[in-house]
Amino acid sequence: MTTVPRSPAAGLQGSRCPSCSVVVHPADEVCPRCGGPAEPAVLQGAGTLWTWTVQRYAPKSPPYQVPPGGFEPFAVGYVELAEGVRVAAVIEVDDFDRIRIGMPLTLTAGDGVPRARPTRTGEEES
Repeated sequence: MTTVPRSPAAGLQGSRCPSCSVVVHPADEVCPRCGGPAEPAVLQGAGTLWTWTVQRYAPKSPPYQVPPGGFEPFAVGYVELAEGVRVAAVIEVDDFDRIRIGMPLTLTAGDGVPRARPTRTGEEES
């Protein structure tokens, strides 16, 4: 197994094919469309919610680790980025009833699964 070198820039890591321009997440060394070599790319963090659900039971361990306070249901979904790629993410909201397909979200990368939160006014261009 090989690993794709990460871009030195902070952000959500993906890859882009210089031959056919396809963008993927997570990063890969080979383009899934044309089979050519892919290059590391930092993806934009802004997107829209494509679909979602609520995880109401604890996932299997590993890799999931139950937090000290016990399991709490959480929202998960796919966020469609400007590059056209859909990224699975935990949706960070206080009220599941406020989640809407098509709502603007901001993705952040970190350890584990990307996280998405509702985009604040003025963040749309970042």
